[in-house]
Amino acid sequence: MNTFTALLLAAALASPLAATAATAHDHGGGAETHQLQLNAGRKWGTDAPLRKAMTAIHGSVTQILPAAHAGKATQADYDAFVNAINQQVAYMVENCKLPPEADAQLHIIVADLMAGAEAAQGKQGENKRAAGVVQVAKASNAYGRYFDHSGWKAVKLPH
Repeated sequence: MNTFTALLLAAALASPLAATAATAHDHGGGAETHQLQLNAGRKWGTDAPLRKAMTAIHGSVTQILPAAHAGKATQADYDAFVNAINQQVAYMVENCKLPPEADAQLHIIVADLMAGAEAAQGKQGENKRAAGVVQVAKASNAYGRYFDHSGWKAVKLPH
């Protein structure tokens, strides 16, 4: 992402609309409802920084998801999760160099990742933390459906 794109993304994520993107703990619907599209029927290309960041996000979400879903994740668990997501998104924004069309699609996923992290942080109430983790999982799964990341495996959602 170029500097201008990163600034636009930061501004968009700071808006109240980004905060309303978090979903309830219902496992239905998900990140893909934001107009994600394939590239003429094919997945969008990726680059090494994007794959690295998304692999780390995948690892973070699969680690906390069982405890969050069971209501056993601690504040420290959520804090570590949110920190990891924020670090990887920052790395992605700083280092990812996708063509503009792919970049625009990635912004949809990044917005969902950030909204999920915000909910997991407790900014939408303590009872929305687990839903935030689920939203990050769904955004990760949407990434796998729309972006070409060799060996990507969907996050298994409870239920």
